[in-house]
Amino acid sequence: MPRPRAVARTVEHPELSEVSLQQVLEALVDPVRRMLVSQLVRAGADLSCGTFDVSVSTSTRTHHFNVLREAGLIRQYYVGTTKMNTLREAEMEVRFPGLLSAVTAAAAAEQEAQARS
Repeated sequence: MPRPRAVARTVEHPELSEVSLQQVLEALVDPVRRMLVSQLVRAGADLSCGTFDVSVSTSTRTHHFNVLREAGLIRQYYVGTTKMNTLREAEMEVRFPGLLSAVTAAAAAEQEAQARS
């Protein structure tokens, strides 16, 4: 019989005041991470790690979520054994005004142009 956890699982998140523009841009330069962020924007809700539509392995997906979290772009939390992801959109808007909306709009336009080709 498994032992119950004494402490709830938590995930560490950086204060956005400690996150540099360079760190955010480096996180968003990767197309898979832009896709993850774009899917969160389109969903308009929190999503579990397994619900994202990306063609990478689970371990690679975990790496990308860690980079996004460490750059302050997402917040992760547990609901039971499921790790949920939420975009720190309002906080990012205060720290780097217009950046996240510009990047996600550009990513959507690029994806639309590729679909037409």
